[in-house]
This record gives sequence, C-alpha cells and structure tokens, in this order.
Amino acid sequence: MARVALLKFACAILVSMVLVAPRAEAALTCGTVTKNIAQCVTYLKGTGTSPSTACCTGVTTLKGLATTLEDKKTACGCLKTAASSMTGLDTKRAADLPGDCGVTISYAISPNTDCSKVN
Repeated sequence: MARVALLKFACAILVSMVLVAPRAEAALTCGTVTKNIAQCVTYLKGTGTSPSTACCTGVTTLKGLATTLEDKKTACGCLKTAASSMTGLDTKRAADLPGDCGVTISYAISPNTDCSKVN
C-alpha cells in the first residue's frame, strides 16, 4: 500500500517536472536570421566598399538575439546554409562581415564552417 502511494507521488512529481520544466529549444529561427542579414546581400555579392548601416544594424541585432549556445548554433547553421546557396557570394566579405560591422562572433560566416564547434 505504501509502495503504491509512493509510486503515485513519484509519478505526480515527474509529470509536474515535465510540464513546468523550461524547454531547451533554440528561440532563434532561420527566418529571423535571414530577416536580419537581408540588407547585407548586395554587399556580400561585392557591391560597395563597406556594409550599409542597415546591414550592420541587422548583424548587431542578430548578435543580440543569439545569446544561448543553441541560438548561436542555429544562427551559424542558417548563415552557413545561406552562404552555400548564395550565387556570387564573396566569401571573404562574408567571413569579414561581423568585424566590418564592429561585432564579434565565435564562428566564420562560410559554407565551410563546422557549426557543431560553435561556443
């Protein structure tokens, strides 16, 4: 009898933990990443001598949104995919973009970046 009560109590605690526990999901989406770097496309394709103010605002905003490790990995993956699919991408400009905007990130924007190593 005491075992049954203890088992019911343990199950109730477990259910409560599952329902109340915070989710470990990335809050950042590729849509958000794309929206924030959209103003950088012409620069990344070789137009102009420096990124526009709107581009750098987007890069800075993206940096501010990617605060958790999961968000950083998500942003990295989204940027890697975008870099891989962009025709005419200047890979040097892509890699230099954060620094050109005065932002530091822990990975290079490149089709070759290993996003599993982002820290």
